[in-house]
Amino acid sequence: MRKEYKSIREVVGPLMLVDHVEGVKYDELVDIVQADGEHRVGKVLEINGDSALVQLYESSQGLKIATSKVSFLGHGIELGVSRDMLGRVFDGMGRPKDGGAAIIPDKKMDINGSPMNPVARDYPAEFIQTGISAIDGLNTLVRGQKLPVFSGSGLPHAQLAAQIARQAKVLDDSEDFAVVFAAIGITFEEADYFIKDFRKTGAIERAVLFMNYANDPAVERISTPRMAITCAEYLAYELGMHVLVIMTDITNYAEALREVSAARKEVPGRRGYPGYLYTDLASLYERAGRIRGKKGSITQIPILSMPEDDKTHPIPDLTGYITEGQIILSRDLYQRGIRPPIDVLPSLSRLKDKGIGEGKTRADHADTMNQLFAAYARGKDAKELAVILGEAALSDIDKIYAKFATAFEERYVSQGYTTNRSIEETLTVGWELLSLLPKSELKRVKDRFIDAYYPEDKEG
Repeated sequence: MRKEYKSIREVVGPLMLVDHVEGVKYDELVDIVQADGEHRVGKVLEINGDSALVQLYESSQGLKIATSKVSFLGHGIELGVSRDMLGRVFDGMGRPKDGGAAIIPDKKMDINGSPMNPVARDYPAEFIQTGISAIDGLNTLVRGQKLPVFSGSGLPHAQLAAQIARQAKVLDDSEDFAVVFAAIGITFEEADYFIKDFRKTGAIERAVLFMNYANDPAVERISTPRMAITCAEYLAYELGMHVLVIMTDITNYAEALREVSAARKEVPGRRGYPGYLYTDLASLYERAGRIRGKKGSITQIPILSMPEDDKTHPIPDLTGYITEGQIILSRDLYQRGIRPPIDVLPSLSRLKDKGIGEGKTRADHADTMNQLFAAYARGKDAKELAVILGEAALSDIDKIYAKFATAFEERYVSQGYTTNRSIEETLTVGWELLSLLPKSELKRVKDRFIDAYYPEDKEG
């Protein structure tokens, strides 16, 4: 029997203080019932003696202290999960948002999850094809990896997120693949874009969407990514599916964390964010991976917009420590019309070598990737030199590399948001670009691959 309390001392904004409570735990779910039968929901933020500080999920407007009853439910926030969630849209608290019927859950899962035993982790090793050459060819995504996208304000990370969600797949068609998409603190316009794109392309059939709007309470924003990852854990580890979790925008999540931390009067850390930001982000990111003996896997692509394009800002900085690389969007490329504007040189996938090669992508993948990186870096240097000293100062071979860098950006990186390239098409484009260079310059590619793939009519 749940005990009801009528001892609300005060309500200030979204916070409510309840006195004379017993056996209450941190993060416990709270049900507030008003005299007219209206229910509101909150969670325990802090316990001090026999007083509990509760954060409301809705506005406190109209809440009557004298006549309201408070019940502590004895558990944290739970998500009812089922295979029927595929193809559905939910809000940040896991309630259906698409007008469809409520989900009849197979089970209820705590959204905070359970820590994954490090010994039980399996090493990420299989290739996931996103259809985007700058990722597949050069910064390959591997099943079970955490690969964030670092963007800037106004850059097209929403289009990139939708493209990855729409196109991503594992090459083995017999495998069940699903996308769980969490939109955190986005505008109605962005939400409408995502939902329409998923429905128009049919990607919604294998996806679960959790949509949290900018005007929703901050505490709900903190729950949204956990809802998505909990759903992914069920699909992956209970149903054996390979799940790609895309979360945008993690910066909005961190801002909500800062807001709640300030409401609790905690001592702020860097830039006003709570000192436990690193731990909190890790509690999200580290729920990706593969478990030995289980067929399914969770791969994460968190997307975050860097305030003032600053990579040293706490959110991208700490994210970089926890995850296995980053995809960086460039404002300069965007202004020059490169779509998607992925800056491949500072981008990095630390696990790419584990997911490429014979039997995974193609035997020549690693060699061509290294040669493309090296040639593009030298070409960019040559172009910068030409800006300072003039093109006449460049040697003949530097002019070839400068031409290569331009062609690389226009043909390899810039493919638009609707082109879905297979890994073979990506490798073919790579070889066409390498054919702009003389054979003698291909020092990072084995002779047998040059003999097999270098177009003979382009021999330098």
